[in-house]
Amino acid sequence: MTGKLLVAHPSILGDQSFGRSVVLMTDHNDEGSMGFVVNQHTHYNLSDLLPELGIDGPVFQGGPVDDDKLFYIHTKDDIADAKPLGNGLYWGGDLEDIKLALLSDKLPSNEIKFLLGYAGWIDGQLAEEVKTNAWILVKNNFNIFKNEERLWGSVLRDLGGEVALYSFAPTFPGLN
Repeated sequence: MTGKLLVAHPSILGDQSFGRSVVLMTDHNDEGSMGFVVNQHTHYNLSDLLPELGIDGPVFQGGPVDDDKLFYIHTKDDIADAKPLGNGLYWGGDLEDIKLALLSDKLPSNEIKFLLGYAGWIDGQLAEEVKTNAWILVKNNFNIFKNEERLWGSVLRDLGGEVALYSFAPTFPGLN
């Protein structure tokens, strides 16, 4: 499951934490599961949280757990303590290494995503949610660093069938 995407099923569109979410899974074991919502912006800019970088990029809402802690997903394979996720992605690692890589342009700012919080499930919880169709588990064939606001719809269209129709549903149907 690590490195795959959990896509919120259209049946949970109204869920405040996870409606229209795409979660990159980072850990799955007999204690539980962990991942990061990669397509929900916060009102913060990176310059608000790490002004020393001089980068004015978005910060994403990684999930409702520990949402006062900053995490990051990136493409740099030589960051100390970074955990591989497959598909050229890594999460975490030494923040000083990340800062140096960004400041020296060895890690382009469009190949790292900063997130506040994470999504977590206790053992068996995620399996039950998948079984009840709250989530769709898919292989990560998508660029999580680009067009985040359209990622959920892109994945659904790629899946085809009935769920693909929901990819065109407005965010707030009652306002139409």
